[in-house]
Amino acid sequence: MKTVILAGGRGTRMMDATLGEIPKPMLPVGEIPMLEHIMRIYIAQGFGGFVIATGYLGHVIRSWANDFNKRVREHNRKDIYVESAPTGVDTQTGGRLRDLALMGVLDYEPFMMTYGDGMADINLKALLQYHHEKVNEGALVTLTAVHPPSRFGRLELYNGMATGFGEKISHQGEGWINAGFYVIEPEAVELVNGDHCKWEYDVLPVLALQGRLAAFQHPGYFQMCDTWRDLQKLNEDFDAGAPWLRMENYENSK
Repeated sequence: MKTVILAGGRGTRMMDATLGEIPKPMLPVGEIPMLEHIMRIYIAQGFGGFVIATGYLGHVIRSWANDFNKRVREHNRKDIYVESAPTGVDTQTGGRLRDLALMGVLDYEPFMMTYGDGMADINLKALLQYHHEKVNEGALVTLTAVHPPSRFGRLELYNGMATGFGEKISHQGEGWINAGFYVIEPEAVELVNGDHCKWEYDVLPVLALQGRLAAFQHPGYFQMCDTWRDLQKLNEDFDAGAPWLRMENYENSK
């Protein structure tokens, strides 16, 4: 199963850190690009095929991807590879998935997807198993729900399905937000109607209303990188043991 990582945005709120020279997913966390940290979450759990949907400063990611592939070949890891695919500078998140499908980068098969700016110690095999169960009930997409800081929007859940979906609406108290770790059936990509289609605003709410959006609840670690303070927090967490690599540490200890 391939894993798509969306890494084509301009990251305007992080310009103080990127200086307009590198894409946000290439910002270092403990001297390792954030993008590579995210890939290691998947690699540690047996998922080694990656497609990076690039846009803004995509050549930087392409160069890094070539170097990464060289490194894994040197370690004879034939089960790991990364492919960068240009999907346009101004293309929205849904449009990037559509472009990957049109380019033939994605076969007409289920795939995993995430963004290039969020870390979690999510059990991906449990997520995948949950998705398969919900597909039998009509779901086309399974997202991962986590407890939010108050500045994020809220997911409404019932019986393991997402019944309502709102991004970045202020609220108080307990709730769930979309952490951006997905399993997606290819039929869902057919709902993207063009390059300006936003996955989070134009596709997911429709699936939620139709009862075709499942939600896997993850109670553990999650941290995204939306601001300079978030980047500092990730580096602090890395120094404290990188909780998003808990699975990797477990595999290396066996």
